[in-house]
Amino acid sequence: MSIIQDKSYSNERALYALKDSTVLRCKFEGIEDGESVLKETRNIKVKESYFALRYPLWHAVNYEIRDTVFDTTSRASLWYSYKGNISNTKIRSVKAVRECKDITILNSDITSTEFGWLSEDIKLINNNIESEYFLFQSKNIEIDNLTFKGKYSFQYVINMNISNSFFDTKDAFWHSKNVVVRNTYIKGAYLGWFSEGLTLINCKIEGTQPLCYCKNLKLIDCEMINTDLAFEYSDVEATIKGNVLSIKNPRSGHIYVDSVDKIIKEEAVMTCTGEVIIRK
Repeated sequence: MSIIQDKSYSNERALYALKDSTVLRCKFEGIEDGESVLKETRNIKVKESYFALRYPLWHAVNYEIRDTVFDTTSRASLWYSYKGNISNTKIRSVKAVRECKDITILNSDITSTEFGWLSEDIKLINNNIESEYFLFQSKNIEIDNLTFKGKYSFQYVINMNISNSFFDTKDAFWHSKNVVVRNTYIKGAYLGWFSEGLTLINCKIEGTQPLCYCKNLKLIDCEMINTDLAFEYSDVEATIKGNVLSIKNPRSGHIYVDSVDKIIKEEAVMTCTGEVIIRK
């Protein structure tokens, strides 16, 4: 592989269609404000570099990014790209990843309002991420040890496994399908509405009105902290450790719980046959 190192570029398409190369300690910034500096690249490695120009990696195939910074001015930094690995990288692009496929991100710090939209085959391991509509309409996702903060996360995702994570989020998992979450703390209101096939295992859930209008919902040995008006119009099988403030009109299934302050069976607009079973 050829090596391009310790260079600065500010012009349009500075390294357009670069192939079989390593970009080392380079800066992409300057008054020319050139776009698409690494567009249509193939088999490249980017290390210890800095991006402050718009749309730097679009249509990239077989790329590796390490120890690099994408500043806010890089905006939509990775779109339509395939077969990528990113590690130890700071991303501040407002629309960092969109319509990408087969991407692994490790040990990185990300603040990106529209991160991971319409993408597939994603692995996120040991990351800190702040976003809104995080992973919107993406599919085939593996997440481990993620600390996440933001609103409207995981909406319309399909086929996702999450473990050992912490989420401070609201309106999470809306309309999601086939999602399994293990050993994770989920803090935020209105969790999981309209989801199908959502399974929560050994999780801690905190916030008002969780898990309503769900189909094929399962909770296995979960805790529900300060949660009220849970499970309205949901088809649910649940084993819950500890107390729930209130459970309202579960549509069907069984909810086993140590204690519940209030079971609400009123004002239902559909037939509700779900049972709440208090352990002796």
